[in-house]
Amino acid sequence: MARRHTLQTLVDALTREIETAMPWRPGDRLPPQRILARDRGIAASTVSRVYRELARRGLVVGETGRGTYVRAAAPPVAATPIAPSTLSVDLALNVPVLPEQARLLADSLAPLLRNSAAFEAALRPVDVTGTPQARQAATRFLSEPRRGRPRIDPARLIFTASAKQALLAVIAALTKPGDRVATDALTYPMINTISARLHIELVPVPMDEEGMRADLLEAAHLRTPLRAVYCQPTLHNPVGISMSERRRAEIVRVLKRHRVIAIEDAVYSFLAPQHPTLYSTAPDQVVLIDSLSKRLSPGLTAGIIAVPAALIKPVAQSVRAQACGPTGFALAACTRWMTDGTATAISMAKRRDAATRQRVLKTIFTGVRGATLTSGSHAYHAWLTLPAGWRADAFEAAAAAKGIAVLPASAFSVVPGHVPNAVRLALASPTLETLESALTTLATLARQHDPARA
Repeated sequence: MARRHTLQTLVDALTREIETAMPWRPGDRLPPQRILARDRGIAASTVSRVYRELARRGLVVGETGRGTYVRAAAPPVAATPIAPSTLSVDLALNVPVLPEQARLLADSLAPLLRNSAAFEAALRPVDVTGTPQARQAATRFLSEPRRGRPRIDPARLIFTASAKQALLAVIAALTKPGDRVATDALTYPMINTISARLHIELVPVPMDEEGMRADLLEAAHLRTPLRAVYCQPTLHNPVGISMSERRRAEIVRVLKRHRVIAIEDAVYSFLAPQHPTLYSTAPDQVVLIDSLSKRLSPGLTAGIIAVPAALIKPVAQSVRAQACGPTGFALAACTRWMTDGTATAISMAKRRDAATRQRVLKTIFTGVRGATLTSGSHAYHAWLTLPAGWRADAFEAAAAAKGIAVLPASAFSVVPGHVPNAVRLALASPTLETLESALTTLATLARQHDPARA
């Protein structure tokens, strides 16, 4: 007679079986919940909780419509930002640095370095409100002159050391432990890190081909009120899609109707400037976060926050409390680059570069049966849905064996468990020649059967 288990004893038993590969080896599919419930003498509803716990521990991965599998590769470290890969080709992290940009940036900074008084001023501490020059430069650089939309008010700008720190400080200012913050079901992994640190609950909102669905966002709020919404309307990370103006208007109507604040992540928006920000249409309902990390360089950058008037004081206080403020030299450098046209020139060059890389990607993957690419035409990343013979974690492991780092869908999932059978490809870091070679290798892999299922 089969031994009857409790939730904890079954979790422990399956953990031992997976870790010892007896009988579950990497790549094996676990039994359907009703069968395991029968075999182990436990309720089917409890088995569902067991599988969720195994996914939380990083031992299994659930794939929508296909079942739950023992991982074929080590999972991304929980609640930890993505770090540069040690593999030969990094398609896991986007670091867009063009060959010519170092010279352009250095030439722009030369007058600052030669002016001893200006350089001495840049070495001094600076408040989170920045300098008058920084506020004016950021206002001109980030404002949207199209369609008569108002310019950003310089008095509403707050500066940080990076967009990541801006995001941490803003969420800390808006929430307290236990609050609910909505986000896309697949989202920027830093959100998981911040939610764990601040003890807030992330509420995944389903997406369609345009991103977050406004009706389901509203439904989530009506079930239990939301404190804020984190969204990426333009070139969503990881999926690469952008909201239409109609979808943006729908989201804004929900925000206004229920008086919910949106946190708009716009760090990739410079690659698709034709799309308006949510902030430009609802500046009293949206906190806009941008930075110069992707536009210019992550090594010398600044984050920029545009906030509703009512939130200027609490967000500024949070930036100070979290020690997220900018450094004087970085802010002075970024101010100069925004003022003299250097930042604009490099941003335009990166749009062309991203478009070229997207064309290379689509050319190489044309004809790969069962594979689907989702992305914007000027995005620096793409979402690759894999052929049916592959699982995302197994594809990640096979790519790593070839010296190529990619990220599976589980790295972007808000809730452990069932995720799409897909990987994100970050296109910006390698040279164009290296990227083409790596993508060719991945396309060849995609055409093969998953060795764990052979």
